[in-house]
Formats: sequence, structure tokens, C-alpha cells
Amino acid sequence: MHTFGNRRDIDGMRALAVIPVVLFHFGFSAFSGGFVGVDVFFVISGFLITGILFREINAQRFSFLDFWGRRARRILPALSVVLLVTLALGWLLLTPKDYSELGRATRYQALFISNLLYMRQDGYFEPASDLKPLLHTWSLAVEEQYYIFFPLLMMVLMRYLRHWRWVLFAVLLVSFGLNVGHIDRKPEVAFFSLPARAWELLCGAMLAVLPASKSAVRPWIYQVAGLAGLAAVLVAVFTFDASTKFPGWAALLPVLGATALIWSGAQGSTWVGQLLSTRVMVWIGLLSYSLYLWHWPVYVYANAISADGIQPLEAAAWIALALGLAWVSLRFVELPFREKRVLAGRNALLVGALVAIVVLAAMGAVVRSQEGFPQRLSAKEMEYAQSRDWNAGQEDCMVLSFNDTHLDKACLAGKGQQGPATLLFWGDSHAAALWPAIQATAKSQGRQIWLYSMSACPPILSSAPRERCTSFNERTMKRVVELGIKQVVLASNWGYYMYSFEGADKRMMLSPHDTKQQAEQRLAAGVTARVAALRQAGVEVWLFKQVPLQRKGAVERLTSLARIGRSPEGLGRSLDEHLARDRFINTLFDSLSAADPGVRIIDPTSLMCPDKICNIEADGHLLYKDVDHLSDFGGARMSPLFAPLAHGAQ
Repeated sequence: MHTFGNRRDIDGMRALAVIPVVLFHFGFSAFSGGFVGVDVFFVISGFLITGILFREINAQRFSFLDFWGRRARRILPALSVVLLVTLALGWLLLTPKDYSELGRATRYQALFISNLLYMRQDGYFEPASDLKPLLHTWSLAVEEQYYIFFPLLMMVLMRYLRHWRWVLFAVLLVSFGLNVGHIDRKPEVAFFSLPARAWELLCGAMLAVLPASKSAVRPWIYQVAGLAGLAAVLVAVFTFDASTKFPGWAALLPVLGATALIWSGAQGSTWVGQLLSTRVMVWIGLLSYSLYLWHWPVYVYANAISADGIQPLEAAAWIALALGLAWVSLRFVELPFREKRVLAGRNALLVGALVAIVVLAAMGAVVRSQEGFPQRLSAKEMEYAQSRDWNAGQEDCMVLSFNDTHLDKACLAGKGQQGPATLLFWGDSHAAALWPAIQATAKSQGRQIWLYSMSACPPILSSAPRERCTSFNERTMKRVVELGIKQVVLASNWGYYMYSFEGADKRMMLSPHDTKQQAEQRLAAGVTARVAALRQAGVEVWLFKQVPLQRKGAVERLTSLARIGRSPEGLGRSLDEHLARDRFINTLFDSLSAADPGVRIIDPTSLMCPDKICNIEADGHLLYKDVDHLSDFGGARMSPLFAPLAHGAQ
């Protein structure tokens, strides 16, 4: 192809990449697939950097030190400033646990391996990701790892193989195959790892080394290619969402679209090329690297101090701040280094880069080793932070479905009380969250009580859950009969198995193709069948209605709000919203109870939602550990609801 001059259209493509990413992250639902902007960046980077390598290797003037020095000059100055500012703000706003994690992420990113860290944690689209100010650096890590190995590959191929382009293309296909192969089994590997992402950069690389065409291509073909490329990227931006299996086959749309845009723009003036070359697009494109670096920490910290989450008008203001920071970063950090006004010599630059890497890695290591400096927090702030961890033994009583190798985990409260246990709590992690109340109930009623729970496993009779869930439920039902249990409390995050969770598809036990109505019917059938089986075994059934679901991030940001002096009073989901979301399951439970006096209801709503607000906090203590699980205090506060169970002890 060999067209690497000053390409205003490629600057515009950077804008096309970064704008959807920013709007997606700030919650503008129209840009639900905005994350594909990173894929566009990969293609652009692969094209431009490979073009440099190709020219220099052909001219026999390539130097690894010069190449890596240029990469350091381009990447490290702005990144170093962002890492330092992010650490400073984290000191002010984050809990010790989250600040400790930020320290670890800083250390990993200083070494350009943060993608490996995030690959072992929650997925990119999980709610927990909103607490990670450096999550976005995974893409920088992928690129820098690529450019450690890729120049060596190019040198070897171009020097020793005549048809080296075919080998490069074969590497592209292998990488794409790894991506598609991992998308179902190990989606985190497909998303974060270099081997599974390299094909996207290689699409740009192949374009850069494409031999010049020997025959003229008609201009209308370039026009069509440009329009098709733009359409492909925009379709991905506006139609993909968190439920899309990505990257995988879906990534072909934005990647090939970006490739088509670069190819068509190099052949002359196309309509799309002219659009991308407009002044505003070029200006945003020049800011794109700094904007990408700044926007995500701005989002995370803005979200941390927004009582009800970032609203659209607030989002616009925070984006404006990110743009301002990007301009300052470009003007006073990026350009002085890129124009060699600072550390002009190669050796000075490489020494400076090494110092920056060591200092940043050391700072991150210190924050990590000091466990996030908990002494920063007041007693109340520390209590909020610690409430996000279970310390009453809940996890000891729960089968962690993905990690435990056995299914016979259970806890017995009230050990030493006279008589056998006749009461059993059964459910998922929401049942485990009740463990403090179960212990208090066992003590107050002078009885022994069993807890059987498995994470993400509703206590229903159905063939729909995962195989391990089905096995756990069958085992628990068998234990109910063997132990002579007279009362069973079924507790679960019922809505989790029917409805999307804050916009993400989380119907873990159901077919992903179920409609909302089908999901409701499937769960209702499973609950009804379980209740019938228990009643047939002579067991009194108590159905524990769901605790209110809080808004995404509401619990996690309480410590940050306290750090800036904001009161948590009045924060929480409204009672009307809670009742509307749980209307189906409440109606189902009420109908089962009305049809059989041996089926009873336990409803936490009146306790959790006084004055029309389902509170996050009560009596100065946090009720939740996250968006839907009760904290130690919140779990213990449920004990009065179990007083009616006392008659079963007779």
C-alpha cells in the first residue's frame, strides 16, 4: 500500500474511535457498543507503526533502541502524569481495599502488563469494573507487548523469507482463531490477552505492507469501501452492547470497517475521508490519546462522589473536564516530548523512561504493601469500607460454584442446643447473607438451624440451572429428608434469574434466548415444583422475598461520599421501584401461600424500606455489602423476621 504521509483522515479516525468509547463509558445508552473504538485504535496503530517498521527495515536503518525510544516518547509522558494524578485522587477518595487494588494496577501498568491483571479479575463489563480507575490501560498494555515482539518478527521475516507477507497473514489467522476459540470457554482471555487480540493490529499491519496495485482501481470502489467501512464501525457502535460476545466474530465488523476506512482514504479524496478530515474531527483525533487516558479516571472518581450515579447533564460536564485535561496534557506534556524539547537525546530519553517505570512501579508496590493506607480513613469511613466484606462466616457456609471441588458445604447454627435441627435455610448467596440472623435466631429460639447455600444457584426444581447447581439442589433435598427437617426457608436473589441486571444480561440459569416472559415462567415453574416437592415431604415452606436491589455503585461509593462530607441519609432505591421490579415474584409467592396454609411468606420490605425509601444505611451502619447482598449488619438486622419460625421448634 505504501501510503503513510500526513493523513488527516486517520486523525479523524482516532476521533471516530475515542468519541464512542467516552460516551459509552459515561453511560449514554445510544452508544452501547462504544467499546469497539478500542478495536479501531488497534487497527490504526497496527497500520502506522508497521509502516514505520517496513520503511526502516527496507532501508536497512532500523534500530530497536530508536523504535522503543519513539514509543516511550509517545506513550510514557502523558501516561505517567495520569498514573500519578490517579494515585493522588485515589488517596483522597478510595477505600483501603480499592486503593490497594489501584496500587497493584499502577505497578502492573508501569510494566505494561495490566491486561494480565484484569484478565484474572472481573470482566470488563461487570459492575465491579467501575471501581478500577486504570481498567482502560489494558489496551495500552496489549499494544506495548505487541511492539516488544513484533519488530523482531518483522526483522526475521523480511530478512529470511521471500513470501513473508503470507507468514504474517498466517499469524493473523492463528490469532483470530485463538480469539474465536476462547470467546465461549474463556472470554476474559479473548478480551484481554495479546495472542487473542494481535489479529486486530495485524489487520492494520497487513494493510501497511500490502504491495502497490499494478492496475488502477476505479474511484467509485474507494467511495463504496469508505462508506461501507464507516457504516460497519457505526453499526457496531450503535447495536453492540454488554451482552454481545466480544471480541470473537463480532469484532470483525469494527476491525474490517476500520481497515476499509484506512484503505479507501489512502487512495484519494473520498466523501468519508473528507468527513474524517474536517477540522473538529482532526482536533479531537489529536487529543484522542490524552482523552482516552483521562476520561476513565474522571468517570470512576466522578461516579464515586455522585450520590445517585452520574446523570446526563453531569456526564456532559465531566466529559468537558476530561477534554480540558486532554488539551492541557497534549499542550504541556505530550508535545514537548514528541517535539524533543524535553529529553531530546535517545539515551537521555531511555534513561528517563526507565526511571519513570521504576518510580511508578515502586509507588504502586508501596500502596499495595501498605494495604491502601487504611489510616487515611475516619472511623465511620472505615466502617463503611469494611462493610463491603463479609466477616461473619457467610462464605464458609456457601458452595462457591466455580471454585469449590465439593458440594457438601453447609453450616449448623446453635450447635450444642438440645434436640435435632428441624429448620433449614436453602438458597444462593442471598441465603448465605442471612447467616448472622440465622445464628441470632438459633440462639434466641434455643434450636439448631442448618444453612445450605450455593452461589448463583436458586433453590428451585428445574433442569435449567448449570449441572453443578442441579446436583447441589438434589443433594440438599436429599438432606432435608434424611435430617427430618420440618421447616425450610427458601431465600434467593430471585430477580437475578429473570431480569437483566443494570443493563447486563445475567440470566445465568436460563437460556440466553429467553424473553422476559419466558424467564418468568421458567422460574415460576421451578419455584412451584420445589415448593410442591417439599410439601409432599411434609415440610412447612417459608418463602423469603427478595431484599431491595440498590442502584449500581450506590453502596460502593458511600465511603467516597463520606470522604467529601456527604451524608448517606435518603440514599437508596425508592419503594415504588423495588415493588415494581419484584411484582412478578411477589405475586407468585402470595399465590402459593394463599393456596396452601403450609406455605408462608417472610417479607423484608417493611424493615428495609421505611418512609418510601429502601435505605442503604440504618442506625449509622451500612445494610449492604454491594448492590444486592446484605452486609454483616444488614444480615443480622433480619433476625426479627424469623420470630414466627419459633413454633416449628416445638
